Amino acid sequence: MPDQRLVLASASPRRIDLLAQIALSPDEVDPAGIDETPLALELPARHALRLAEAKARDVAQRHPGAFVLAADTVVACGRRILPKALDRETARRCLALLSGRRHRVHGGIALALPDGRVVSRRVETAVIFKRLDPAEIEDYLASGEWHGKAGGYAIQGLAARYVRGIVGSYSNVVGLPLFETASLLAGHGFARARHLPPARS
Repeated sequence: MPDQRLVLASASPRRIDLLAQIALSPDEVDPAGIDETPLALELPARHALRLAEAKARDVAQRHPGAFVLAADTVVACGRRILPKALDRETARRCLALLSGRRHRVHGGIALALPDGRVVSRRVETAVIFKRLDPAEIEDYLASGEWHGKAGGYAIQGLAARYVRGIVGSYSNVVGLPLFETASLLAGHGFARARHLPPARS
């Protein structure tokens, strides 16, 4: 049987919590160090998948023989890739752009296998925001939840009050599409993804 170590190529607390939700806690967390700048004319879906694959390959070099799981989440309006909001003004611009619109969240997941191959999947979720008035945007900015979030919001937090609906995977919007992740792991020989642990008494 192949090595059954699972390495998560991300330090995101959201992804760690999501994996724990389906009883797939990683044995080690080792964030990738890659350039995440979009390529010229790169579409959002391809960007998410390329980064996930690059992260998996980068970290797999340090963990030969292990399963290395990587992911990337891209928020897009049409062909426009929204940045991770690292300052208040960027977050404000993102929220103003998303206000009253349907946008897409592209999730790329990649798995480096013990034999050196990398397999990947892409997941797309549509998210519909209500129209935000300036006071609502300022309230959300004051919360600080936007910091470091793709598109300037976190659906699992206060921003849920602005989401009229979603079409597709909710966990993909949070940061990791769980159904596809579990299926990818189970389908490529990771034993812990095939069976749930015994219930605790």
